[in-house]
Amino acid sequence: MCLSIPARVESINNNIAKCTVGKSSYNTSLELISDQDVKIGDYVLIHTGFAIQKLDTDEANKILKTFEEFKALNEKMDEEEKGQNHPLI
Repeated sequence: MCLSIPARVESINNNIAKCTVGKSSYNTSLELISDQDVKIGDYVLIHTGFAIQKLDTDEANKILKTFEEFKALNEKMDEEEKGQNHPLI
């Protein structure tokens, strides 16, 4: 399974954008979406170092919110699991 993440474009140098997701930064090629007029402040969907789609800001924020909800759920499940004794198989 592959996962793409929305990232905010912080700078552009030729066809390489520096994009951020949370506290992480990525160098991202814009070659695949060069026809979409990406600017600083835009959101792009990135996968394996390539921007594959320009996103509307509202859509990007919805996706990022969903990721945060999954993170919170995972942390809650981890805490619940710590309280249980699991026999080693």
